[in-house]
Amino acid sequence: MNTEGAEGNGGHRGLEKINQITEHIIGAGMRVHTALGPGLLESAYEACLAYELTKTGYSIERQKRLPIVYGELRLEEGYRIDLLVGKAVIVELKAVTRLEDVHEAQLLSYLRLSCCEVGLLINFHVKHLRDGLRRVINTKK
Repeated sequence: MNTEGAEGNGGHRGLEKINQITEHIIGAGMRVHTALGPGLLESAYEACLAYELTKTGYSIERQKRLPIVYGELRLEEGYRIDLLVGKAVIVELKAVTRLEDVHEAQLLSYLRLSCCEVGLLINFHVKHLRDGLRRVINTKK
């Protein structure tokens, strides 16, 4: 979903939908973090978060390929998005000591390549999940 698409559907409704999705993702992430705690591999959190979100009725795509187009060259194996939720929000998961600016830049690149508006960067390797959350917005149109 890009910014123009949200406007075409009544920009306010598009934003409400994205906000609702991100709220559900954060809630599901908190449930997973409470149950599992920090210290596991990213793949375990990804599987559990996808399961939680599937229970809420959202369409979930795991490890979705994101091709890179460079000139006339199309690289199908460019990137993989950890989770695409509701065909609108990219979720990039980490299990690291601390989030770095490069992690946010990575998510922003995914947003720009996919034309999605909003992404969540979630680091499960924290005591309280709220300390491992970042919302990233694609402002480049």
